[in-house]
Amino acid sequence: MKPAAEVTNVLMVGVGGQGIILTSSILAAVAAESGLVIKKSEVHGMAQRGGAVSSHIRFGQKVYSPLIPAGEADILFGSELLETCRWLPYLKEGGKIIASLQKIDPPSVFRGEKPYPEGLVEKLKAKDPQLIAIDALKEAVGLGDARVAGIVLLGSLSKILDFNLQLWLDKVKEMVPKKAVEINLKAFQRGRELAGP
Repeated sequence: MKPAAEVTNVLMVGVGGQGIILTSSILAAVAAESGLVIKKSEVHGMAQRGGAVSSHIRFGQKVYSPLIPAGEADILFGSELLETCRWLPYLKEGGKIIASLQKIDPPSVFRGEKPYPEGLVEKLKAKDPQLIAIDALKEAVGLGDARVAGIVLLGSLSKILDFNLQLWLDKVKEMVPKKAVEINLKAFQRGRELAGP
């Protein structure tokens, strides 16, 4: 973890419907409850229709701007492969990447104008040799609900950020739909396992 005076920048990106708003809200709540100043900014590009969604979360003792400048994200958290790559210029040198291997065709691919780009995982690895790449959708489906894919990734994120584990679990319980608490906790735990020791 950084010295207290420094700001930690987490950039969460994906496609509408992948739970970026929920996962970023849980992270913000965990940081706030840990006594840090938190600034959060979201951009929903046609979020309901599979458009790009990004959420900037910044926390520390003093945080002035809600937006992460290019080249200053400590962690890039991506729930869709191409979107994760699109935001690579925001990652700082030596920053960490947590990426889902899920591919959702953008409009140009969907319309048949271009193929879905190749070699994206290699591109991410070139920036972060310790890349945490997870097939979060497959893991979520294996647990019984595709909608918990974002929480699988959040579990992996919790292994990198120095916050109390119980606090993470409490916020997941508090912020996911009541009837889905158990499966979300399982998804969070699975993400922690997949992030390695």
